[in-house]
Amino acid sequence: MTYKAAASELQTVIEHFYGWESKEPNRPFLRQPFGDKWKVLTYGEAGAQARSIVAALQAKGLKPGDHIGIYSKNCMHWILADLAIMMGGFVSVPFYASLPKDQLEQVIKLGDLKGLFIGRLDKWGDKADAISDDLVTIKFPHYGDDAKATVGADWDETVAAYEPVTANFVPDLDDLWTIKFTSGTTGTPKGVMHPHRTPAQMMADEKETKWIGMYELPNQKFFSFLPLNHVGERIAVEVPAIVLGAPISFAEKLDTFADNLRATQPSFLFAVPRIWTLFYQGVTAKIPEKKLDRLLKIPIVSSIIKKKLKTAMGLRDIKLAATGAAITPAFIKDFYHKLDIHLVEAYGMTEVCGSMTNSPDTDAPADSVGRAIPFGEVKIDPDTKEILMKSPYMMKGYYKDPVRTDEVLQDGWLQSGDRGTLDENGYLRVTGRVKDAFKTSKGSYITPNPLEEAIANNEYVEQVCVAGIGLPQPIALINLSEAGLKANKESVSASIVRTVSDLNDTRANFERISTTIVDTETWSPDNGLLTPTLKIKRGELDDKYSPRYLAWHESDNRVEWI
Repeated sequence: MTYKAAASELQTVIEHFYGWESKEPNRPFLRQPFGDKWKVLTYGEAGAQARSIVAALQAKGLKPGDHIGIYSKNCMHWILADLAIMMGGFVSVPFYASLPKDQLEQVIKLGDLKGLFIGRLDKWGDKADAISDDLVTIKFPHYGDDAKATVGADWDETVAAYEPVTANFVPDLDDLWTIKFTSGTTGTPKGVMHPHRTPAQMMADEKETKWIGMYELPNQKFFSFLPLNHVGERIAVEVPAIVLGAPISFAEKLDTFADNLRATQPSFLFAVPRIWTLFYQGVTAKIPEKKLDRLLKIPIVSSIIKKKLKTAMGLRDIKLAATGAAITPAFIKDFYHKLDIHLVEAYGMTEVCGSMTNSPDTDAPADSVGRAIPFGEVKIDPDTKEILMKSPYMMKGYYKDPVRTDEVLQDGWLQSGDRGTLDENGYLRVTGRVKDAFKTSKGSYITPNPLEEAIANNEYVEQVCVAGIGLPQPIALINLSEAGLKANKESVSASIVRTVSDLNDTRANFERISTTIVDTETWSPDNGLLTPTLKIKRGELDDKYSPRYLAWHESDNRVEWI
């Protein structure tokens, strides 16, 4: 790649919004479902509400550069609040909606917040105790069955009380755009700082290089359900939708997710591997994969089945499908390939504002996460095998934390914490976390990722965590899929034994799984065993179950149920 958009060509995200608001105020922008009905806001209507909120924030004493949090699940008001923050020259500090009171209080202090938007939450409880009286607080209108916040000025009343600001504030490219706090699975959360230049440069580079193909999307329609405070959703959905002038549809709740997706039929969808796996399991539970493979080889039947399956999944109009936040198993990519859907892997970090590698080329190896983005570089540390990154979209650092900034940024290279390999064609394969590898009592190191991927290929398995530090052999903890929960215990156990036996036949003695433990408690963010982006918290599982590891390893049963 030799071209890179010059600073003079760059437009901030809010400038793109002003353009659509002015040129096409009646263009649909935000679509929120309420049962069978959809509320739609146009670009003009969204702009008017955001401008009134800006006037309210200014009247309450907030000034450009002040930090404002967003504490909510995804909804149209999340985007409206973010627009208001950009319009007022403020800095957005979005949080996971699942944060409990203590963690909320922690990030409010760490982020030096002057204001806070409170929106859709599953629980409210004692969270008012985390919000001081001097914090300017506005709460979104109440959504359906969500919890009701007990603090904050009402959004609709605030919009009605303040005349919209008329000026189009344009931030400097190097002004701070956002502080994104990491999920804090270990230690104190780190506030990753990105300027307005980052999303502006990203979209300009994408337009020129056509790396992903966002600008070539026909009938652009976006669907948002992964947490908007996460860098992936914000960069993959919110930013391009605003820049392209496209509509964003939301899911009402988890129970209606499938119906909302089918009603939207987006042209672009970004989902984590667990979602793609659930779609896959839903299909194969009704049509066994071997039967489906046979049917897909019959020309006329194949096209009919593909259309029906994709429509039923809400993927009828998909032109770009992205996967990320965790590594997607190769067999999942292969399944979608049969339906003419190419899953574009997005591997990266909050610190590089999203992707560091992608696999937009359809012949990318299914077990890779693609190649380095345009103008980016990836290399492997020869000693530790750690993946090192150099991105044009690198963070400015961790907020008020120069020590940890210097630890992770060395000589211009970001230390990813992941281990991997690069092949001769530049394709990156992620083999696990540097700190996930553990040593058995025999002195051998176990890298869990490849073992977990093989076990996850079993239709009865949804989540896998290979563990066993200090044991003679590793063990595998699993959560069952929907199919596994419906099947009888004997069938599930027999199937898992076959899968693990096949895996063990291909591994060295020290890597072979001794026992598989079926955990009947569902791992979730609510019980602290998954992150908000549905990645396994290995440390939490170890803390909970490690006293039982040795007994499980020594058990005469190949599969233990707990």
